[in-house]
Amino acid sequence: MFRVRRIHDDVLPANQSALHEAQSILRDRFPDVPSREWDSLGERLRNPFLKRFRTILFVAENGRARIMGCAVMLHEPEIGFCYLDWLAAGAKWDGRGVGAAIYEHIREASKSLAPLGLFFECLPDHPDRCADDQQRQMNGARLRFYSRYGARPIVNTGYEMPVPGGGSDSLPHLVWDDLDRGGELELESTRQVVRAILERKYSDLCPPEYVEAVVSSFRDDPVLLDESRLRRSKPVAASARQQPSERALMVVNHQHAIHHIRERGYVESPARVKAIEKELLAAELVEPVEMVEYPFDPILAVHDAELVDYLRNACAGVPEGKSVYPYVFPIRNATRPPLDLGLRAGYFCIDTFTPINRNAFPAAKAAVDCVLTATDGLLAGRRTAYALVRPPGHHAERRSFGGFCYFSNAAIGAQQLSRRGKVAILDIDYHHGNGQQDIFYDRNDVLTVSLHGDPSFAYPYFTGFEDEAGVGDGAGYNLNFPLPEQLDGPGYLVALEHAIKRIREFRPDYLVVALGLDPAKGDPTGTWSLGPKDFEANGRAIGRLDLPTLVVQEGGYRTRTLGASAKGFFRGLLGS
Repeated sequence: MFRVRRIHDDVLPANQSALHEAQSILRDRFPDVPSREWDSLGERLRNPFLKRFRTILFVAENGRARIMGCAVMLHEPEIGFCYLDWLAAGAKWDGRGVGAAIYEHIREASKSLAPLGLFFECLPDHPDRCADDQQRQMNGARLRFYSRYGARPIVNTGYEMPVPGGGSDSLPHLVWDDLDRGGELELESTRQVVRAILERKYSDLCPPEYVEAVVSSFRDDPVLLDESRLRRSKPVAASARQQPSERALMVVNHQHAIHHIRERGYVESPARVKAIEKELLAAELVEPVEMVEYPFDPILAVHDAELVDYLRNACAGVPEGKSVYPYVFPIRNATRPPLDLGLRAGYFCIDTFTPINRNAFPAAKAAVDCVLTATDGLLAGRRTAYALVRPPGHHAERRSFGGFCYFSNAAIGAQQLSRRGKVAILDIDYHHGNGQQDIFYDRNDVLTVSLHGDPSFAYPYFTGFEDEAGVGDGAGYNLNFPLPEQLDGPGYLVALEHAIKRIREFRPDYLVVALGLDPAKGDPTGTWSLGPKDFEANGRAIGRLDLPTLVVQEGGYRTRTLGASAKGFFRGLLGS
């Protein structure tokens, strides 16, 4: 799995290790920057105002606690702005969405700190300002990336003036991200921001007379912005290609945003649902329906009552705005769980990063209600129903939760459908569907199939092996396809066709698809390289099974491509 977290200091061993890896990435990606910039980072974290800025370090960390990327942000609390100083992904993680995930987290962090917004610098992409073609293309790509978030360069100023004796006439634009608040930049406030940046960050480069000249060059009130750079995402028009004859029924829990963990930088965020919903509605592939509330009986049909009671009581007991994370796990004596609910989290959880908080339980319950609403749609005669939910569910086992999952959404839907006939669950998330496997491992009326990254490198690491085939009546009714770390779309489709062959042999009455979009190229939690056309091919192959199909959303964390991936999948599924 993948998360962005803040490194507060270099005191704890885990923070020391993360800091050293971040420094290594920054040295590698910015070789021309003096090493003292990186060497002083630990001291700047301990002494927040060493440079009259509060230095904040964010790192992107995978499930093995390896640093994939990092960013250094400066906060000026008196003036009220943030400045993105450095942002870099490790060379191994280029193009996998790490930088985007970090930037999105920085924006979220800045919203509570910076009423004036987030500032940073980008080198120019105009031929008059940058003669090197390759560098100019890279500069343009960066500007286009930030413009998707509404960030625009400030224009009609002397900010790009060469520094006397500096030896370069290609100085950066000052760029402003309004953090989705709208409004304008007032002249006096902007002058204070510019003065702080030049006097504090560039104190050894910018003489006082240069600082005064640049600050006084800001004359427009409000400050002018290059609006031609603005490329906020717009609704995508429906494709001119022939649309499927029937749209999928879609159920969304619009209260899912109550479950939004900010303090640890989780990529399992509300933006995921919005990105998918927007694209599918624009493409006219889905028909939205309202969620219906259900009793707890369907949850208790697949989950141990102790787990359900624990989640209900523990979540209700956490103070508003706080989260509890498991950190003690009973590998020796599980018969005497602690009375303290926070300490007891490890009794039911499989990892250390799935939080217990006030909103986790109601959000998870609402996700189940969406699945049951979609399931009833199938039972009422719809051919395809889609539960677009978060939190996801396929890592939740009969008596444990983890991997951002609290209740096994797909398993609950499958259990409901199994009362009317045989069910096959096909999990196409990048990570193993250990929840469904555990719940149905001894049953032969529900076939569980999972395609996923081999547990030698992919979460949850302890399940998903090829020889896990079921026990008792369920022997032969669990099928795992652990796949290699590097895999493209055609290679994935070969494995999928083998899985579909087994499903066809099972002759189910219903199909449940645990839809993960994290096999996509650039997803920060995965290593594969599937594109929208590959998802369309996968959807088409699954659709050829010609079964009433319940689709339940699981992973997928690269928000820039989630919508396109989902659209491709449903276009293939429905078009079959």
